[in-house]
Amino acid sequence: MALAERVVCGSLVRKSCVNLSSRSDFGNGLNLGCDQFLVNSTRGVRRRGGCSRRNGRLSAGVVAAISEDLVRAVVSEKAVTFKVRAVVTVRNKNKEDMKETLAKHLDNFAEKFGRNVGLQLVSTEVDPKTQKAKKTKEVVITDWFKKANARAERVNYTAEFAVDSNFGVPGSILVANKHQKEFFLESITIEGFAWGPVHFPCNSWVQSQRDHPDKRIFFSNKPYLPHETPAGLKTLREEELKDLRGDGTGERKLCDRIYDYDVYNDLGNPDKGIKYARPSLGGENIPYPRRCRTGRPPTDTDMNAESRVEKPLPIYVPRDEQFEESKRETFLFGRLKGVLHNLLPQLMASISTKNNDFQSFSDIDKFYKEGLILKFKIQDELLNKIPLPKAVVKESSEGLLKYDLPMILSKDKFAWLRDDEFARQIIAGVNPVSIERLQRFPPVSSLDPEIYGHQESALKEEHLLPHLHGMSVQRALEEDRLFIVDYHDAFLPFLDRINAQDGHKSYATRTIFFLTNLGTLKPIAIELSLPSTGPNSRSKRVITPPSDATNFWVWQLAKAHVCSNDAGAHQLLHHWLRTHACLEPFIIAAHRQLSVMHPIYKLLDPHMRYTLEINGLARQILISNEGVIESCFTPGRYHMEISAAAYKNNWRFDMEGLPADLIRRYKFYFSVKLMKLLFVLFVFFFAMISEVCGIQCLSW
Repeated sequence: MALAERVVCGSLVRKSCVNLSSRSDFGNGLNLGCDQFLVNSTRGVRRRGGCSRRNGRLSAGVVAAISEDLVRAVVSEKAVTFKVRAVVTVRNKNKEDMKETLAKHLDNFAEKFGRNVGLQLVSTEVDPKTQKAKKTKEVVITDWFKKANARAERVNYTAEFAVDSNFGVPGSILVANKHQKEFFLESITIEGFAWGPVHFPCNSWVQSQRDHPDKRIFFSNKPYLPHETPAGLKTLREEELKDLRGDGTGERKLCDRIYDYDVYNDLGNPDKGIKYARPSLGGENIPYPRRCRTGRPPTDTDMNAESRVEKPLPIYVPRDEQFEESKRETFLFGRLKGVLHNLLPQLMASISTKNNDFQSFSDIDKFYKEGLILKFKIQDELLNKIPLPKAVVKESSEGLLKYDLPMILSKDKFAWLRDDEFARQIIAGVNPVSIERLQRFPPVSSLDPEIYGHQESALKEEHLLPHLHGMSVQRALEEDRLFIVDYHDAFLPFLDRINAQDGHKSYATRTIFFLTNLGTLKPIAIELSLPSTGPNSRSKRVITPPSDATNFWVWQLAKAHVCSNDAGAHQLLHHWLRTHACLEPFIIAAHRQLSVMHPIYKLLDPHMRYTLEINGLARQILISNEGVIESCFTPGRYHMEISAAAYKNNWRFDMEGLPADLIRRYKFYFSVKLMKLLFVLFVFFFAMISEVCGIQCLSW
């Protein structure tokens, strides 16, 4: 900061001396030639050659020793005013509805009567007299009305500030939107200071003062830790964080920018009936990560349950967390495609020309080749009347909708039946984070034996020995050749309730894999478990690779149950819980506690973006009662309780990152060289992500 002050002071003196030569009332006629002195941080101001004072002016012959403090005092006492220009970049929407278009025209008309967009610069320094931050007078954007009809995605507006030479470095800018309509402010650049342009990255929606009377605060792109914050910005930094935290009361409006916490108490709808009620997640009874508070009123039948907002009505997330227009179009397109594909089985049941049951694998193939065949030759009429995107509707002579053919099936239609493909997808499929090195055999459950029965597994050595290539089980363990995907403890406590639902049948599975000499995995045993009903009940059964055609299909069914568990674990435990739900409270905390000037916030912000919006949509259509997860996945209405149990029993903050997660799951005895290699790979991976997001994180 001391170096910055010297540079700024020197720049101000150099800037001032150009204008002072023509001003006779400054310093009793004192005229300093810029080419006759330079500023030294320890010796003050000294002349390059000799100079003397004649009639109140400096001339050659006498050396003048003027201290830096004196120059500052003189400049402060008689400051010179100069002009700087602000270039304001506003991003327009590609599509506007009728209401937005009307508001835009009204705002353009109101510009003539002083309903403008106002700007005010704030210095990093404080006024020694008032002990408050130095501020310029508020100016308005003068060419907003002239560019009202601009169709470009980004429009640059200008404004001019009159700034004193002792103003210092601008650290913040205040924006007042006196229009009726919000606008997206991308950036502001101030040009005209001696040290170069000052940039203010905004990337935020600025609301009308009708909705938010206070001016918006934007800081320059220079990061500051809290104890390094310049005196002129400390108060604004605190005010900005106070606005983001809110007071914890009231229902949030869509235009708000308030980050606050709440529990998951809006997944059910008890007003529709008891079967639509869902437990609240979060708190001492059922621990769970917090979500962003919306403040909606409670339901009529349960005061602890928050009333729901159903689609197409939007759910509250802070305004800057909502999707941008391009992101929203991409998201809605993918969602539309998924919804239409999920509707195919229902459409088949009502308008298909054939029986709605699958008679053979060829019936499944037709979803990729023919799509849905309709009755009464009404397909062409439907295609003309339904406004479906071309990427969703694949025109053919016989099909309305087609599924995209998986790449693996394009090469081998029955690859999914093979054991090697089943094992490959455990580490290269959608869920590669469940597999662990088998540490003890047989595996042991950690569930309470008084509630869930004995803990021992039904897996025995005789199940594994025929598939170990002549090795003993103990040797295979010692050589790290055995791996396990264990969903026993995650699903067993819920199986009675899951299987009591109509059309649901599930087991808790354990799958053992052997690492072959070729370096590939192969499944060698699957354990299917049900809750114990008594001391002699056969609640566990082991299935091994088949030796005949009859057992072949039993083995395929066992793998299907493993895949069912794996799909549920992927969506509920790893994807939703670890990726989305557990990050939401950290995102909220970052906005509540870290200023946008904080270096850590600048590093995290691109990675946090859109997560709250995605999570809000998930509460509406994915994880809620009768949502996609509840309707399509085996756990049914108990899916979120399974997720909460996994959070309570298994989630640990210090084990979620690399390399801790790999060490926990594989338990290798890493050498120092291997640890260094793993660290280098982790840094490289993180650097690649940061480069994609435009962050030079390694320069910190």
